[in-house]
Amino acid sequence: MSVPFYKIQGAGNDFILIDNRELNFSSEQLTKFTARVCSRRVSVGADTLIAIETARDNGDFYARFFNADGSEAEMCGNGARCVARWAYETGTTKDKMVIETIAGNVPAERLDSRTYRVQLNSPTVFEANKTIQVAGKEVTVDYVELGNPGIPHLVVHIPDLAMTELASIFDFARKLRNHPAFKKGTNVNFYDILSDQTVVERTYERGVEDFTLACGTGTGSTAYALTKKGLVKNDPVVIEVLGGQLQVNVINEELYLIGDTNLIIQGTILDEDL
Repeated sequence: MSVPFYKIQGAGNDFILIDNRELNFSSEQLTKFTARVCSRRVSVGADTLIAIETARDNGDFYARFFNADGSEAEMCGNGARCVARWAYETGTTKDKMVIETIAGNVPAERLDSRTYRVQLNSPTVFEANKTIQVAGKEVTVDYVELGNPGIPHLVVHIPDLAMTELASIFDFARKLRNHPAFKKGTNVNFYDILSDQTVVERTYERGVEDFTLACGTGTGSTAYALTKKGLVKNDPVVIEVLGGQLQVNVINEELYLIGDTNLIIQGTILDEDL
């Protein structure tokens, strides 16, 4: 098999991007292909595979996001920023575009040579200070869904998060991710407030089943929950993630995610085990 691809990362969230308008892989083929090529050490390795397809409505093109385990996600914020970078660099679009996704249209814009802004899907569900039982203890969480169908996110406070070893909260994160209160599972965003405008965040991603260096929709959900509760100022909210820094502007019910992108590889996948 010989498959042209790009590898792009944004805030440490890394993606394999293929143009399925040329490859015409079926959904079943994309699932199997993703699970293989996203496997680190045995193939290319990535958090997510993005397949570009022909626009289905009035957008510039359609983007599908597949988690590393092969499951299809509704949308990915950092992935959308990296898609926008690819689209501009390849001449697919100009510096402004509309990316169609399962969760709805995502407007995107080039701010400079590496910085891109996307409008995340608007919140469709917000449940603040929701109490759930985890291992016999009450835990207070905020629950946010972005888009329709909704991308599910929990926002959970952990004091001194920047100094907390991820291994020490891994089991807790997994229990939250699979909690029966959330029918399709949920991403888990732990946070701690560093100042009235700066937040540290660590995200355990559904489908990756591990902590990742960044999660765009998780960052947007965290900024939304904290601004709605009056815990941080919004001008913009600065989110410190393992992969660097992201910014979120919350304007009423609109969320704008801003951050760096990095083109890493343009090449051909020749994986002989595919």
